[in-house]
Amino acid sequence: MLDDLKANNRRWAERKTSEDPGFFQRLLGQQAPEYLWIGCSDSRVPATEIVDLDPGEMFVHRNIANLAPPQDANYLSVLQFAVDVLKVRHILVVGHYGCGGIAAAVDGGRRGLIDHWLHPIREVAHEHRHELDALPAERERLNRLCELNVIRQVRNVGSDVFVQDAWARGQTISVHGWVYSLETGLIKDLDVTLRAPGDLERLES
Repeated sequence: MLDDLKANNRRWAERKTSEDPGFFQRLLGQQAPEYLWIGCSDSRVPATEIVDLDPGEMFVHRNIANLAPPQDANYLSVLQFAVDVLKVRHILVVGHYGCGGIAAAVDGGRRGLIDHWLHPIREVAHEHRHELDALPAERERLNRLCELNVIRQVRNVGSDVFVQDAWARGQTISVHGWVYSLETGLIKDLDVTLRAPGDLERLES
C-alpha cells in the first residue's frame, strides 16, 4: 500500500545522486553536527530544509509543541548525547506560529494523554495571562504564546545539568530561541540566546 512512497524514494535517491554524485557517501561520515534542533513534530516545519542544511549537519529532536521538559527521558537522552558525545555548539529551540499544540493547550478541550504533555504550556499561559489578555485578537494571543513557550523551553535547556556541566568545563554551547512562520518561511530570532549560566537571569521574569 506504500508503493507510492517507495517509488518517491527511488526517484529522490536518483535525483540526489544525479545532482551530487557524492551525496550519500558524504553522509556516511557526516554525523558531526554543530547544531541540535528542538522543534515541533508538525510536518510543515522540516528542520534541515528551512535552514538549507544537509541531514548530517543537524541533530534533530521533535515533539508536539517543541517542549524541553526536565522529566522527559527521551528529550534528556537526546540532549545529553548532543552535548556530551556530539559536542554541538548551538542548541536551537524552534517553535512555529500556527502551532496546533499551542492552541490545543489553551482551548479548553479534552483530548486525553496529550493534555498532560501540554500542561507546561497552560502554565506559561497562566503566568503571562495579563499580557496575553491585553492582546485584541486570538491569533495574536496564540502567536505570543508560541513565543513565550519557546522562551520557557530555552530556559529549561539552559537550566539542565548537562548544559550547566558543559559550561562549567568550558565547552562552548549557545542556546537560542526561534519561531518559524509558516506564512513567510522565515525565522524570527527572539533574542534570548544563552551562552553562560549568568544569562539565565534575563529569562527568570
